[in-house]
Amino acid sequence: NASACVTGKPLNAGGIAGRVEATGRGVQYALREFFRHPEDVALTGLSGTLDGKRVIVQGLGNVGYHAASFLSAEDGAKITGIIEHDGALHDERGLDVEKVRAWINTHGGVSGYPDATHARDGATVLEEDCDILIPAALEGTINLENAARIKARLIIEAANGPVTAAANDILRERGVMIIPDMYANAGGVTVSYFEWVKNLSHIRFGRMQRRQEEARHEILVNELERLSRDRGLGWTLSAGFKDKYLHGAGELELVRSGLDDTMRTAYQAMREVFHGRDDVDDLRTAAYLVAIERVAASYRAKGL
Repeated sequence: NASACVTGKPLNAGGIAGRVEATGRGVQYALREFFRHPEDVALTGLSGTLDGKRVIVQGLGNVGYHAASFLSAEDGAKITGIIEHDGALHDERGLDVEKVRAWINTHGGVSGYPDATHARDGATVLEEDCDILIPAALEGTINLENAARIKARLIIEAANGPVTAAANDILRERGVMIIPDMYANAGGVTVSYFEWVKNLSHIRFGRMQRRQEEARHEILVNELERLSRDRGLGWTLSAGFKDKYLHGAGELELVRSGLDDTMRTAYQAMREVFHGRDDVDDLRTAAYLVAIERVAASYRAKGL
């Protein structure tokens, strides 16, 4: 069981599929869950889904890149701003995350990128108008000096401690909703837990059930197409649908499913306290209360 002592390992050294993307993927799942609750979305002054929402991301490292990439490619969000160490890019039409990432990898920063407006002082783009702000780099990015100028209606803390305590108070007074770091960036440690479980069980996720799942799906597809032939209906399932449906869940799909479930249930526990107690007016306090109560329940169960 020694391999379980360290997580984040390469796949060929006992790692798990999906660990590299996990924190950014968790940010995406957290936002998806938030937008499943119209009552919560209304508190920000926003409406609808993630589709078309204007997003500014501070930091296009591992977390910021994956969050921005998934939100734009899979949820229809527009990444209107990307802030890096050498300035920031801004384009209301939306930035191509993959092109910006490739430029950074080649040139070491965003300076000189041809398809967007470049600001030397990245902090100014932090204050640009947007729907969602994702600080995914430095601690204390939003502080007493700039909190009053932040225009985003929703902030999700992908970094650790990107909003100072003083800034948090100012933002809450202004009605800005903050999805706290202790929840929002938990995707990485969650998938590390999955890796730990995998190492202790000495078998990859999906190994036992994948082919059986594919076989059951194939039976259903064949039966539907047989019925169509026998009754002269003349239809058949599309090749694209069959490829997806007949593909049994492998480790990556199961890891993503488990992470999605974790982020959903954690948010629901948090919002239950947020909406259920008159003395709780923000998600951060709700998250702390949920965590403290769970620790206390564990102590009580052990007689401590």
